Amino acid sequence: MEPLHALVTLANFVIVPAVAYGSQLALGALGVTLIYGILRFSNFAHGDTMAFGTMAVILATWGLQSMGVGFGPLPTALLALPVGIAAAALLLLGTDRAIYRFYRKKKAAPVTFVIASLGVMFIYNGITRFIIGVDDQRFADGERFLVSAGGFRDATGLDEPLVIKSTQAITVVVVVVVVAVLFWFLNRTRTGKSMRAYSDNEDLALLSGINPERVVTYTWLIVAGLATIAGTLYGLDKSFKPFTYFQLLLPIFAAAIVGGLGNPIGAIAGGFVIAFAEVTVTYPLKKVLGYFLPESLAPDGLVQLLSTDYKFAVSFMILILVLLIRPTGLFRGKSV
Repeated sequence: MEPLHALVTLANFVIVPAVAYGSQLALGALGVTLIYGILRFSNFAHGDTMAFGTMAVILATWGLQSMGVGFGPLPTALLALPVGIAAAALLLLGTDRAIYRFYRKKKAAPVTFVIASLGVMFIYNGITRFIIGVDDQRFADGERFLVSAGGFRDATGLDEPLVIKSTQAITVVVVVVVVAVLFWFLNRTRTGKSMRAYSDNEDLALLSGINPERVVTYTWLIVAGLATIAGTLYGLDKSFKPFTYFQLLLPIFAAAIVGGLGNPIGAIAGGFVIAFAEVTVTYPLKKVLGYFLPESLAPDGLVQLLSTDYKFAVSFMILILVLLIRPTGLFRGKSV
């Protein structure tokens, strides 16, 4: 029974949280890689785009709750997602018209777009903080647990409980659906194929009659949806705080680069690589080792490689290693 208890412990504190976190990072990295692959610049405002879209979802959720509207056992925020996506889309399209379009017409270097996105990032962050404040905002309702500790113990007879939050299960299901729809759109629809053609060879795409401004518009609309959904799922699973989304920019970019910038499949794989690395390296293994080792050899300390305070350092170290060893990432994206 001891190995089974160890496996349940790992599932409870490493596997389940990492799968949910990796799914959230994968959606965030998909937005980054689409912008890089199609619009050809690294958008450092992506984390704060997630924060803005999530903020709109929270405000809409509060409005629905005040009217007595709920979603049964599911979070009301899922009903409010279209509002957040629409708000993020308007913000991104407005920013593109006001800033990025000017640099596209000037055929500015990619570094100019990056610097512009840094300024946009601070503006987005300021707007979000001004509207909703700087404190944690919790907006999850409905059923809290899909699998509770007591229910798991009663069903299995094991002493070690397994807990799966409803938000973790919702995250995985929503991400699978969103990714499936996105890949269907990119591979099966005329607009999606035109976006891929524009990404592969801009000049040839223009000669084929593809409207670049239409491609840009659809890209921002898709990015708005991905950013808002990713941010909302992260906020439901943990909590919403504008500065947290600013910090998420590092693991999101690390995921996109590790998988291969510009490669959607790589972005998904990179999200899970970063998530499992962060969670595993910062998890104290004392309890797991205690199940396998004799009592005399059981460790006294936490057996923790890094404190959770340094989890973003894991993303940074992986990012540096990939840039040094394989700049195109695991799935041969575009080199940075």
